[in-house]
Amino acid sequence: MFLQSLHLKQFRNYGDQAVEFLAPKTILLGENAQGKSNLLEAVELLATLKSHRTRRDRDLVQTDLATAQIRASLKRELGVSALQLTLRSGSRRTASVNGETLRRQQDFLGHLNAVQFSCLDLDLVRGGPGRRRTWTDTLLMQLEPVYVHILQQYGQVLKQSNALIKQQAKQSTDEPAPQLDPTQLALWDAQLATLGTRVIRRRARMLRRLAPIAQTWHRAISGSAEQLEIRYSPNVDVDSDDAGQIQQAFLDKLQTRAMAEYYQRTTLVGPHRDDISFLIDDTPARQYGSQGQQRTLVLALKLSELQLIEEVVGEPPLLLLDDVLAELDLNRQNQLLDTIQDRFQTLITTTHLGSFDAQWLKLSQVLQVKNGCLTTP
Repeated sequence: MFLQSLHLKQFRNYGDQAVEFLAPKTILLGENAQGKSNLLEAVELLATLKSHRTRRDRDLVQTDLATAQIRASLKRELGVSALQLTLRSGSRRTASVNGETLRRQQDFLGHLNAVQFSCLDLDLVRGGPGRRRTWTDTLLMQLEPVYVHILQQYGQVLKQSNALIKQQAKQSTDEPAPQLDPTQLALWDAQLATLGTRVIRRRARMLRRLAPIAQTWHRAISGSAEQLEIRYSPNVDVDSDDAGQIQQAFLDKLQTRAMAEYYQRTTLVGPHRDDISFLIDDTPARQYGSQGQQRTLVLALKLSELQLIEEVVGEPPLLLLDDVLAELDLNRQNQLLDTIQDRFQTLITTTHLGSFDAQWLKLSQVLQVKNGCLTTP
């Protein structure tokens, strides 16, 4: 796939800016806080309907304005598509493909695929479980757009379950022992187990497929010096992929933890408490990995994302590199740039061109970014 053009209106610090992409690699050159990352963020939204920088659409719309628009022309093997995302500061966003407004936003997913890699991705290793769950879910949404609906359903049931626990805990504060409504609890537990099982199975299946790809990349980058292991740690611990067995284990753990949930006022069982562990030579990378090992790990994960999406979708995704070269040493920079070549359309931000050799620059489109305006230097 190839992103032919992008048009931003009232998005972040872009008033009305159109750009055509003329080469497989586009270097966005400029000082910090000029809009380089904003442009990549717009492409990320087209691919995932999410921004890794904010959860609120009003943060994406220029101050004192009601709407922002992201429009793009995308060429794929089946033809050219016109994509549009309209963001609103005070109401629901809308998405359209080839001029047709979609009833469900999730139907927008899958038209454009992209992998975002920024300096913030080191939190994937160093941060808490929520960061790794978000990474897993974002990748899954591109591989299986229906996963968005499953995750939303689970989130709604989880919210209702938490509300019921808090309500009953409040009602029972003056009683010597909690009086739980077994019928209501059983109803929500059954829904949690059914939907949670779907989330767990999809996460497990995706990580099983990703792990050997990441291991291959990790060996290549580390010079075969280290062995990577990706270990999925579902909150509901089961060895089987059978939906019935996972669901029963889910229900059993809910029953076991019922009193703890009552006293802690929240649901303690389910995929919202999953984690993913990265081990290098059987040692947890989060606690004991050096900075260099963590950078190698994240780079291997991002390259494996690219390869997995290409295998599943049948076309190479876009690669969005946001100021990552400054975070990588020369060896890792070369590994990344050599891997890209012309295989993936790449948008890369930088404050200077010193990291690129003459051949890379010759085959790249360079755009100067200043105060939300793009020019050719």
